[in-house]
Amino acid sequence: MIKVDLITGFLGSGKTTFIRKYASYLVEKGMKVGIIENDFGAINVDMVMLSDLDSEMCDVEQIVGGNVEADWKRRFKAKLIAMAMQGLKRVVVEPSGIYDVDAFFDVLYEEPVSNWYEPGNIFTIVDARVEDDLSKQARYLMASQIANAGAIIFSKAQEAAPEQIQESIKRLNGMLEEFHSNRTLTDEVITKPWNELTPEDYERLLNCGWHSADHEKLWFDHNDAFTSLFFMNVHMTAEVIKGTVEKLFADEKCGQILRVKGFFQQADGRWIEINATKDSFSMKTIEQAQEVVIVIGQGLVEEEIRIYFQKKRDSEGYDKQSGNHISRDT
Repeated sequence: MIKVDLITGFLGSGKTTFIRKYASYLVEKGMKVGIIENDFGAINVDMVMLSDLDSEMCDVEQIVGGNVEADWKRRFKAKLIAMAMQGLKRVVVEPSGIYDVDAFFDVLYEEPVSNWYEPGNIFTIVDARVEDDLSKQARYLMASQIANAGAIIFSKAQEAAPEQIQESIKRLNGMLEEFHSNRTLTDEVITKPWNELTPEDYERLLNCGWHSADHEKLWFDHNDAFTSLFFMNVHMTAEVIKGTVEKLFADEKCGQILRVKGFFQQADGRWIEINATKDSFSMKTIEQAQEVVIVIGQGLVEEEIRIYFQKKRDSEGYDKQSGNHISRDT
C-alpha cells in the first residue's frame, strides 16, 4: 500500500517550504515520491515554488482549482488513480490553507483508491507566533487541522521567543477547546527551527501517524469567508515590492489580508518571488515564472487593493498598468 501524507496549515504558514524539506529527505532515503499540490485560488503559485523538485524520483503534480470541496475530492481521487501505477512509495499532499481534513479521509477510504492507498501521516504547519485576532472561521480551520495531526510543526520558530511559543501552544489548545475537541496538545508540537532538524527528527515525523480526535463542526461556505484576488502583469521593482506589501497589510480599507504571494520580473530579466503574511516577508530570485500577484484574505475590498497595483508612480518604481486584470475566485 502507498502511504499518503497530508500537509495542512493555515494560509501562509509555510506548508510549501516544509514540503521541500520533507520530500527532499524522502528522496535521499531512496523513496520515489509523488507530490500533489492544490493552492487556494485560480492560479497555483505554490506549484511554481515546487517545480524544481520534479525529477525521476519526485513527481510533482497539481490539482487545478477545486476550492469547492466536492470538486477537490473528485480531482484528488482522479489524480491518485492516475498516479497509482508509477511505483511510488509515498504521496505528499498539500491542499489549500482553508482545507477541511475530513475530505482527505473521504477520498482515501473510497474504492478504488482504498485498494492502493492508505493514510500515512498528517502534519499541521503553524506559524510559531499564532495571532490572537483570527476570525472564528480561521480558528475553526486551525482547530480542525491540528485535531487530526500526528505532529504540529511550528514554522519560523527561530523568530519567536520561548514565551511566544508557549503562548501559541496555549492559543492552539484554546481553539481545540472552543470547538469541543477531546484533544490537548502536549509533546507532539515540534518547536525546533527547521534548519536544525536532524535525520532523527525526520524519522520521528515519518512515523508520527495521525489522530482521530472529535471536534464540533462549523458550517460555512469557505469561498464566502475567504477570497482570492489575482493581478496579472504587475511590474514593480524589488526596491518597492516590500513597502507596497506592508502598506497593503496595514490598510484596513482593503479588508483583512492574510497572505500575498507572487512573482515580478525585473528590468534586467530576473524573476523575483515574494511570499508574505502580516508578520513575515520573504523575497528570493528564481529562474522563471508567470507575472502574477495573489492576495488572499477575508472581506477583501477589490477596488481598494487594485489601487496599489494600478497606480502610476514611476518615481517609486511602478510602471503604468495598461492591461492589469483582477478576478475574484468563485
